[in-house]
Amino acid sequence: MEAAPFASPSLPSSSKLSGLSYLSSSSLISLPKNDLRRSKFKSPRNLSVRASSNSDAVTLLDYGAGNVRSVRNAIRYLGFEIKDVQTPADILNANRLIFPGVGAFAAAMDVLNKTGMAEALCAYIEKDRPFLGICLGLQLLFESSEENGPVNGLGLIPGVVGRFDSSNGFRVPHIGWNALQVAKDSEILDDIGNRHVYFVHSYRAMPSHENKEWVSSICNYGDDFIASIRRGNVHAVQFHPEKSGDVGLSVLRRFLLPKSSMTKKPRDGKASKLAKRVIACLDVRTNDKGDLVVTKGDQYDVREHTKENEVRNLGKPVELAGQYYKDGADEVSFLNITGFRDFPLGDLPMLQVLRFASENVFVPLTVGGGIRDFTDANGRHYSSLEVASEYFRSGADKISIGSDAVYAAEEYLRTKVKTGKSSIEQISRVYGNQAVVVSIDPRRVYLKNPNDMEFKAVRVTSPGPNGEEYAWYQCTVSGGREGRPIGAYELAKAVEALGAGEILLNCIDCDGQGKGFDIDLIKLISDAVSIPVIASSGAGVVEHFSEVFTQTNASAALAAGIFHRKEVPIQSVKEHLLKEGIEVRI
Repeated sequence: MEAAPFASPSLPSSSKLSGLSYLSSSSLISLPKNDLRRSKFKSPRNLSVRASSNSDAVTLLDYGAGNVRSVRNAIRYLGFEIKDVQTPADILNANRLIFPGVGAFAAAMDVLNKTGMAEALCAYIEKDRPFLGICLGLQLLFESSEENGPVNGLGLIPGVVGRFDSSNGFRVPHIGWNALQVAKDSEILDDIGNRHVYFVHSYRAMPSHENKEWVSSICNYGDDFIASIRRGNVHAVQFHPEKSGDVGLSVLRRFLLPKSSMTKKPRDGKASKLAKRVIACLDVRTNDKGDLVVTKGDQYDVREHTKENEVRNLGKPVELAGQYYKDGADEVSFLNITGFRDFPLGDLPMLQVLRFASENVFVPLTVGGGIRDFTDANGRHYSSLEVASEYFRSGADKISIGSDAVYAAEEYLRTKVKTGKSSIEQISRVYGNQAVVVSIDPRRVYLKNPNDMEFKAVRVTSPGPNGEEYAWYQCTVSGGREGRPIGAYELAKAVEALGAGEILLNCIDCDGQGKGFDIDLIKLISDAVSIPVIASSGAGVVEHFSEVFTQTNASAALAAGIFHRKEVPIQSVKEHLLKEGIEVRI
């Protein structure tokens, strides 16, 4: 993963290591790069390990970065208690240690060194104690990383962690469900079979002759990279088992119960490469009674066309999220379309939705709406970074930025300067660009001549009302109510430069129409950027999903109304895609 420090500097209480004397997040932000690059650990030989007094507890090294709630929920779901690391001694005394690394390599190593955690980790691992590293928890075991570096790692495994090469057409970050090639007896991967697991990262370690004795599986994304390692009781995975559905839970169960014969083997699959994702989206807002409901708009109008003019109610958000997880959704996206301007941040209703949903939904959760600076009714000011931090701690894996991204892009295109102050830059610097999705909401504007507009125009498949053959896509803010002087093409290029890791591409003209995705728009944007693009708005039948995947470079397709109204089940979409030769997770 790539990010800078671990938590918003103004919210240090999230760190589970608060009892230690170590650098605060704000201190890490201001550290000179040279100091970070000199981070180096010398393996200890004088630390002792003694048995933990609580044999049922799983020791968790959580330094307050990103969404570790999902790992906690998965461990509890499997019936285990959690003991948080407060001191290096807690590592040495652990019976089973899980290190869900989130953040940046350099900043993580700095904290581990300055708290004494690096010594304790190496001593623990060198004693062949049960260990499971996740994502950055795998990368830190290597000699060094190129991320903001070179930066020295723990040095237990030969190799350098480098960035994916996007010049070969592969999108970076590597986001989605990919296949594993198991190289040797991995033990914790025994139940996976040919099934997909979920990755989200921009950096990876490569297999070599020097580290081959460690490698238990590889994954191909442009090149073969290390997906997992195993030596004795020491395991680490680049993917996220807590976000890989029942397959991922089997990995955690195998680690926590290595001698159990009770593990139910998941059904076999045919995973061979990165799958196209099918995402369920839940538009969440308060109805006129003040209850949070899932609704769906018709070109962003969410009210029934009746005398009562009530908000369209399609269900409860937590219940629907749980159902979509069971139905096979690859991700669940919550879009908060109510402006809770008077609430203190900690009381926002969407936070509770995330907390409850993440207890039983073990695929990625995205939340959008209201990710911006704001001041509540009590006069308390919150930065966009604080808002995002609260969402991450409540269970979100990614946050989606809408209107605020438009204003940031306009400013960047006007000045050509990255100030570091926009919500995109702040959040991607702290949590990594893979955690930042920009939601683009454009309207089609027809043109007789593409040169009539300064923004990028394309020849459209269907002519306009007056026979126009061209159109540009004007971006909007405030839920589509206000048009802005910027095109979708220009916005997409700008937010990628500012640090967005993914684009959610809507089309107001197609929203709720059920006539298919706007292929012209999606092709324009997915060809223009090197980050993943999610197609949204307009799906009505299963064929619309195969159409968008075969005619554009979209990495995922999202739908809402057809899933809520049970017109098109998620499983039917995936079965259709499989018949069309498009790889999906089953």
